Amino acid sequence: MYTAEPIYKDDIIESCPVILIPETEKDRIHKSTLHDYYFVWPAGGIAIALGYGSLYNHNKDPNAEIIFDLDEHEIVIQAIKDIEPGDEVLIDYTGGVRDHELWF
Repeated sequence: MYTAEPIYKDDIIESCPVILIPETEKDRIHKSTLHDYYFVWPAGGIAIALGYGSLYNHNKDPNAEIIFDLDEHEIVIQAIKDIEPGDEVLIDYTGGVRDHELWF
């Protein structure tokens, strides 16, 4: 995801409704193409974000963060630093846990 306009620190980039999937279905999701696009939902289960929410790439030095809105069933993508036009919006898939191994 790249930006065409400047985005400033603390700007909301996107609010994404999610489809919540019970933990019991996680194995089924792992065997599908959705494996690379879900979030672990803090209240349990997993979530598929609508909009562009599941398409942001990972970086250990992200310029945006994921905020889980449990009440609204949304994932909010918020800038944590200024992002220039043409820059990619990047999130940290590990939530800041630096020793967490990713699957890629």
